[in-house]
Amino acid sequence: MTTLTDIKNIEDIKLMVDAFYSKVQKDEFIGPIFNEKIANRWPEHLEKMYRFWQTILLEVHSYSGSPFPPHKQLPITKEHFDRWMEIFTETVDVLFIGVVADEAKLRARNMAEMFNYKIDYFRNAERNNSTH
Repeated sequence: MTTLTDIKNIEDIKLMVDAFYSKVQKDEFIGPIFNEKIANRWPEHLEKMYRFWQTILLEVHSYSGSPFPPHKQLPITKEHFDRWMEIFTETVDVLFIGVVADEAKLRARNMAEMFNYKIDYFRNAERNNSTH
């Protein structure tokens, strides 16, 4: 049995991202949303995710941009974020162990909660504006 190590470099980030999104693409619940939105742009999306996680976990500032706007109009609910988080946690736990791996799960959870909150906020604002 292989001894798990922590996330240390871009190769580890790529392994985590590739393993995670290969599960996401096949997932019956959230897979169709990702596959429809991303379509044939998976390589581009994965590259962006490598840079995003490298910036967050390894402090190599290779990602710039705002991660929230592309998610704002997606037809998703808290259950979708819960499933995303379940797959993410499972992926990290199978591949890595350590402080950075724990940080990845914490950051993912915080991001999922914030995105869910912001999506609800924008939906409620749009609903309230359309009723006035």
